[in-house]
Amino acid sequence: MSFSPERNNHHHQQPPPLSKKRLSWRDVWLNDQQALTHAALKMRLHSPLSSTPPSDPDETLTLDNPNIPYTPDPFSLLSDELLLSILSKLPASQHVTNSAVNKRWLKLNGRFVQSIKLLDWEFLESGRLTYRFPNLTDIDLVRACVRSSRNSGIVFTHSFVSFHLDSSSLEGSGGFLGKHNLLHSREIDRGVRILSEGCRNLRRVVVISPGEETLLCVAEECLTLQELELHCCADLSLRGISGCRNLQILKLIGCVDGFYDTVVSDIGLTIVAQGCKRLVKLELVGCEGSYDGIKAIGQCCQMLEELTLCDHRMEGGWLAALSYCTNLKTLRLQGCKNVDTSPGDDEHLGSCPALEELHLQQCHLRDKQGVRALFLVCGAVRELVFKDCWGLEDSAFGIASICRGVKSVSLEGCSLLTMEGLDAVVISWKELKRLRVVSCNNIKDSEITPALASLFSTLKGFKWQPDSRSLLSSGLAGTGMGKKGGRAFKRV
Repeated sequence: MSFSPERNNHHHQQPPPLSKKRLSWRDVWLNDQQALTHAALKMRLHSPLSSTPPSDPDETLTLDNPNIPYTPDPFSLLSDELLLSILSKLPASQHVTNSAVNKRWLKLNGRFVQSIKLLDWEFLESGRLTYRFPNLTDIDLVRACVRSSRNSGIVFTHSFVSFHLDSSSLEGSGGFLGKHNLLHSREIDRGVRILSEGCRNLRRVVVISPGEETLLCVAEECLTLQELELHCCADLSLRGISGCRNLQILKLIGCVDGFYDTVVSDIGLTIVAQGCKRLVKLELVGCEGSYDGIKAIGQCCQMLEELTLCDHRMEGGWLAALSYCTNLKTLRLQGCKNVDTSPGDDEHLGSCPALEELHLQQCHLRDKQGVRALFLVCGAVRELVFKDCWGLEDSAFGIASICRGVKSVSLEGCSLLTMEGLDAVVISWKELKRLRVVSCNNIKDSEITPALASLFSTLKGFKWQPDSRSLLSSGLAGTGMGKKGGRAFKRV
């Protein structure tokens, strides 16, 4: 039997219209690959010539179906510079998702990461950290320097540090953190050297128990370093800080009860003063010292504008040395058990003529002699901030009237202060423009004097919420809440 095309055409009927069927995932995948390849070729033709050759194409996943041909990654035709330019246009929230595409995208997206808190020290020593994140500018190494179990459910937290430890770590350590919990200084030196050689653009480094070699290495390799935070540091380890010529912000954490027991004394403060003459901001936590150490800081660091003392262990008489800080604009005392145990005679105290702000937070102000010396030294201050200070009653707050030019005052959590003490001091400040009173429960609205009410109407900034209890009671009036026992609820 022969086949006749004409006969076949004669009896051929019009085929029924194709029904709309859903495309399979295989068809969608092939169409997308063709579109991406076409787009990549067009971008390659229009992209500028680059000296960097395109990277080798990554292997792509192939389907189990052998009828589907192998298709290379279309983005392999783009140079790293062009692909980086494309990825930089995407929001930062997509960088993690983009890193999961392939190894090349993982490495390129790592260039956008500038700040990181390291948890695994081996990740640094192996070189993977600097390979993946070559453009780091800010790194915190504290947690990685503490030997701890990743599966530990015990978290030790302080205002300065937080990490996981096992219950066995407390045995014989005399505190939460012992020497055996920290990496050896040689390991820290080796890791920091790898970091500084691989990330030369570092501007901020946070490290625990640094040695002299650690700081010297960072100073030699990272010329743009501007900020250092050193935990558990001692006097002699600070000798390497002299190489950090451009250092502007320094935070020294010496002794912290239960965590660190190192000592930073006048020796360390003198080393810092002679080696970091461009300091603008200095924070001393749990540091010892005296008049000599603060004097060295003031004489050598003439650009210093902000000084913070947290839980200081200074010897008596240190306040008089603040007069050498001629450009000091902000002074903060936080968590200090005393201001100055032996400030000396008034005529030897001096003053800080450029001082603008004085902040006292969680400090003991029961010693009237130390408080008076502080206000004498800070007589030129323009802004006063008191927050959760113990012993700030009417007589102690009355000493603040020494500061005649105060323009802004903030009082928070001062439960011993009364309206009488507040009225006497606030009225004496003729240049006062802003007043903030929050959670001072002994100050009552009913005791406001006409003179004080008249002053309130002239202030540019004013917040008055002294008694949270009375505000709470008025807000709950008529609701039936706030009563004792069964009176607050009714049976239905």
